[in-house]
Amino acid sequence: MSSSAPRKSKSAASNEHLRQRVATALDDLKAKDVREIDVRGKTSIADILFIASGTSARHVKSIADEVVKFAKEAGVMPLGVEGQAEAEWVLVDLGDIIVHVMLPRIREFYGLERLWTVGDDAPPEAAND
Repeated sequence: MSSSAPRKSKSAASNEHLRQRVATALDDLKAKDVREIDVRGKTSIADILFIASGTSARHVKSIADEVVKFAKEAGVMPLGVEGQAEAEWVLVDLGDIIVHVMLPRIREFYGLERLWTVGDDAPPEAAND
């Protein structure tokens, strides 16, 4: 990605359609602990991150492959797919949406949810302490 052109050029409607397609792909392949994080205002690389777990390396790869298939069916070619060989953490870059599919131990180690939600409102149960 050596181009300096802006990544964001899709309409809100096409982004919403793609978001729904990604969510469906994750659900169809029974991804575990799916989390959708709105990162607008925190980074310019994407608007939404999906983070999901697979039960094995084969499951992680299958989930990522399904996300790519559903994105292509929606008319979106992935900008990149990384980590398929090891399939412990596969990243699918769809432009405004980035999908991380990980083994649970890798997900816990890197803690992407904590990284991208720092400074967000505390969960309601924490506010009562």
